[in-house]
Amino acid sequence: MMHKFWISLSLVCFFFCGAKAQKQTYPFQNPKLSFEQRANDLVSRLSIEEKISLMHNTSPAIDRLGIPAYNWWNECLHGVARDGAATVFPQAIGLAATWDINLVKTEADVISTEARAKHHEHIRNGERNIYQGLTMWSPNINIFRDPRWGRGQETYGEDPFLTAHLGVAFVKGLQGNDPKYFKVISTAKHFAVHSGPEPTRHSFDAEISREDLFDTYLPAFESLVREGKVYSVMGAYNRLYGTPCCANSMLLDSLLRKTWGFKGYVVSDCGAIYDMYTGHKTYPSPVEASAKAVQAGCDLTCGGEYHALKESIQKGLISEAEITRSVKRLLLARFRLGMFDPDDMVKYAQIPYSENNSEEHNNLARKVADESMVLLKNDGILPLSKDLKKIAVIGPNADNTEVQLGNYNGKPTAPISILQGIRSKFSPNTQIVFAQGVPSVSDLGVYESLPRENLFVTETGNETGLHAEYFDNEKLQGTPIIEKTDTITTFNWGLKSPAANIPVDHFGARWTGYIAAPASGEYELMLSTNDRGRLYINDQLVIDNWDNPVIGKGFTTKFFFEKDKRYKIKAEYADIDEFAEFKLQWRYTGTSPDPDSYSREALETAKDADVVIFAGGISPRLEGEELQIHLDGFAGGDRTSLNLPKDQEILLQKLKDSGKKIVLVLLSGSALSVNWEDQNLPAIIQAWYPGQQGGNAVADVLSGDYNPAGRLPVTFYKSVKDLPSFNNYNMEGRTYRYFRGKALYPFGYGLSYSSFNYQKPILSQSKIKKDDRITVIVPITNSSLRNGEEVVQIYASSKQIKTFRPIKTLIGFKRVMIPAGKTVNVSIPIEARSLRQYDSKTSQYRVYSGQYQLLIGSSSEDIRQKMNLTISN
Repeated sequence: MMHKFWISLSLVCFFFCGAKAQKQTYPFQNPKLSFEQRANDLVSRLSIEEKISLMHNTSPAIDRLGIPAYNWWNECLHGVARDGAATVFPQAIGLAATWDINLVKTEADVISTEARAKHHEHIRNGERNIYQGLTMWSPNINIFRDPRWGRGQETYGEDPFLTAHLGVAFVKGLQGNDPKYFKVISTAKHFAVHSGPEPTRHSFDAEISREDLFDTYLPAFESLVREGKVYSVMGAYNRLYGTPCCANSMLLDSLLRKTWGFKGYVVSDCGAIYDMYTGHKTYPSPVEASAKAVQAGCDLTCGGEYHALKESIQKGLISEAEITRSVKRLLLARFRLGMFDPDDMVKYAQIPYSENNSEEHNNLARKVADESMVLLKNDGILPLSKDLKKIAVIGPNADNTEVQLGNYNGKPTAPISILQGIRSKFSPNTQIVFAQGVPSVSDLGVYESLPRENLFVTETGNETGLHAEYFDNEKLQGTPIIEKTDTITTFNWGLKSPAANIPVDHFGARWTGYIAAPASGEYELMLSTNDRGRLYINDQLVIDNWDNPVIGKGFTTKFFFEKDKRYKIKAEYADIDEFAEFKLQWRYTGTSPDPDSYSREALETAKDADVVIFAGGISPRLEGEELQIHLDGFAGGDRTSLNLPKDQEILLQKLKDSGKKIVLVLLSGSALSVNWEDQNLPAIIQAWYPGQQGGNAVADVLSGDYNPAGRLPVTFYKSVKDLPSFNNYNMEGRTYRYFRGKALYPFGYGLSYSSFNYQKPILSQSKIKKDDRITVIVPITNSSLRNGEEVVQIYASSKQIKTFRPIKTLIGFKRVMIPAGKTVNVSIPIEARSLRQYDSKTSQYRVYSGQYQLLIGSSSEDIRQKMNLTISN
């Protein structure tokens, strides 16, 4: 026995002494154990301070356990965003216009391939920063209920059914098909009832009917959880029924986890916990707000608010067990991404960096852009002959690739503008001439960062930029820690330090130098920060937001500059807490450039042209997230008018009066009320924000090399006056499902160069029960001489069932290629549950018994065939 004892003791010493001599190992590092076992082991080894540190989007390393730092914030709305070169696909609203579920999944798969390639390259280089991780805060599946919302471009449109199907495909493409590891983790956002207005999103309370909540705003989220198995959900900024969404247990616990069976983690929108005690004022401080959010089910904050959880525990507002629950969810996500396993065990870790921004992916970007194009009008002028002698390309968006990228985008290495695409397609047989036609967005008075070429370090020298001093305190006292030349005047450090040896919070900065204007006149300067800021010109204090700072507001001053004269400038900033951001911008408010000079040039350019291609519309610099916009028709990133900018309308009328044939190409992320254009121009193409291959895609449609088949995922209204108040979240009077007026272009609309005849459909069953599924077979003949795609759409309505609320609702669709002269039997599955409605009396969904009418056609208004379907209990 003694002999065995010494042998056992020797073995114990061998293992433990060896571990100390090499590196101690823990069960959580053992890939043979389940993720659940490993997460339980790891979380048991963490102190309360370490647990809390892991609940922030910038999660620090825990060196004693070998846990590397990780930043949870990454974006991939339509390509890997904000991390250098990447393939940039059409903006999400353009992707929705494809109505192509398989293509959506393919694109998402490519995006996750590039995300993986980038992530592992960063790790090899020792980088673990923001926008470098594998937790992607996409897709945005909020319902685009109102075209005035600036962020509607990020969504899949106004319909819950279409949004759900495209969103599920996107999630599956991102998260991959490996049975053990995620390729990346997708985040469904923003949960819930979030769609503007932008300026009030940090304090807004959505008060809507339960029917609208469950029939419109929630179905896509439910589908992504139940069918897509999305592993992350982002809480919205706003309140719902008085409770902030990120602390709303009805949303995050009762619905998400208990009813829908969600297994992943919840992250707040950035600063949403901060909003609870500053904007909504539902809690007095971060101590109470953080506790309530975690208890409701918000596991991760994008912000620094959860540092207050230590005090929350001390005050008895939350238990360590509740914090441990959230940390375990977060650790499980990292385990399921393979972050604690050797790369050779994770197939996705083998993706080479060469997969990023590849030519194959560039070709897919062109295919998606082609499919997203929606032909709104064509009197026969399209497709254009390639034998035309002269084409005049005119418009502010014709030679502007920036506008094609939308928002939340990456950087394409070789984007193709519309002008480039047309030149490539029609030259050298056709002369291509160009004129901008109207002022650019910057000429219209949008705030811009002070250009480097207008900033000087000294009064007489040639070095451009401003002398920058960074301090380790918010009072700007003592010797600067860092001195350098900054060539920009807008900074968004977020939750990061601006430089080494500068603290994340409570630091200061000062910029000094000289400014020279490119033209004489009055300029309006705007200084905005999340903390303290002030601005001096010629030693005079002109903006002061220092002693009693107002957070999140831009302060302005007007100053007259003489051209090229240098004026002394000093700007100071102090970071108080959490998000660090400093923006110094300006806009020209003096005498505008001669507006007639643009139109004169355009009319002269178009004089001998056979056709004018006018690339107009708006810009993601005008519609988007919390933008500082001061133009007629726009407010805070949202829109107050649906019309084209007035100068574009005037120029189009002048070109029309000159006798020119005009093809209008619209770039926008939302609906435009182009009433005059529809009545007076021969052809209109809706191109959205079409990504890096947008120019080629437009040229493909213009030339006929691609036969358009995109369909509108939103209604194009005739006027903003046709809509209820933007602040009203109730659905009555909104979207094709509840709008009783006449639309300019209806939901689902889009033309083709082919003609399609719908023959009598066949129902697999005409009488079904509420849990059944049927198949509708629609024979469709392409009666033209050109191969083409058709998007077959099936809607349901009922006048017999008094409780059926929508005028009609989409319940099935399919995009299909039909060869010229051929007939294809298009098979579309229909589920009775797609007709369910929320019953507020029972707080349950119901499929009401009775007779429904199936409306089959090419849009929500272009109905070609009708059939009856009876549903019984």
